[in-house]
Amino acid sequence: MVIDLNKCIGCQTCTTACKSLWTDEPGQEYMLWNNVETKPGPGYPRKWETSGGGWENGRLKAGQLMSKESHGTECSVNHREVFFEGTEQRLQRKEKMTVGANWDEDSSSGAYPNNYHFYLPRLCNHCTKPACLEACPVRAIYKREQDGVVLIDQDKCQGMRVCNTACPYKKIYFNFVKRKSQKCVFCFPRLEKGQPPACASQCPGKLRFVGFLEDEDGPIHKLVYQWKVALPLHPEYGTEPNVFYVPPILPPTYDASGELSDEPRIPTEYLHSLFGKDVESALITLHFEMERRQQGKPSELMDLLIAHDWKSMFKIPDVRLT
Repeated sequence: MVIDLNKCIGCQTCTTACKSLWTDEPGQEYMLWNNVETKPGPGYPRKWETSGGGWENGRLKAGQLMSKESHGTECSVNHREVFFEGTEQRLQRKEKMTVGANWDEDSSSGAYPNNYHFYLPRLCNHCTKPACLEACPVRAIYKREQDGVVLIDQDKCQGMRVCNTACPYKKIYFNFVKRKSQKCVFCFPRLEKGQPPACASQCPGKLRFVGFLEDEDGPIHKLVYQWKVALPLHPEYGTEPNVFYVPPILPPTYDASGELSDEPRIPTEYLHSLFGKDVESALITLHFEMERRQQGKPSELMDLLIAHDWKSMFKIPDVRLT
């Protein structure tokens, strides 16, 4: 999957699509297999970027076990009283919350008028070298040969939670009711029908591309290998993630006289910390192709990212089991 961060408006439709389809069972209330977090920010679960895990010098790196509270608390809302019983007039929480999954949503960094933030959708990266798979002591985690989707065999999982600590992105959750680890399945039943994952299909901004890296005619290969503008999140974790991001571009900063300057709104150093050393060349390519289009010149990259034909974003071959 390639996610164009320049299109994301933080509407959480992808989060809702995933939540309603996959995590409606007991013990899954707190789980967001897909979430959209505001960056810079602590994310979900909070401070996941400093929780360890992944690979280092060819070996698994120790990671922390995230508490359930770090994912935020849930609370009930008086829907029934307002909409069905008519005993109350306005919606409100029934319990007091101290932190939630999107507690820091829309919180900017920097000083006005040069403050900034952007949205970062996250899901399991279905890595080429998944640390969770390597760490599982009972081999309950496996990677499908036909499409690379990483899954947890619920019959084999014994709830040891080693995978939770090994994943540096903290995208494996523990079901405290079933005592099993659970995670994003990349909507593999939909893939087997030639359909994209729900998060990609329902996105109103049309910012998610789905396909195979090896397909030279597909959008993923072109964005990652040909144009080199789609980058993995935290490549230093060593898992070789298969979800890539087109880095965000915001208007430049204002100088002391109130005029637009040549300084980027988002510090390049921060984008470098997220997407690695190749982010600068990716930004140069994006700016160059944007200027070409503004001058009335053709740009294959801009046409690809704009995705005039929505269905062209999804090139999903037959991955059904034979």
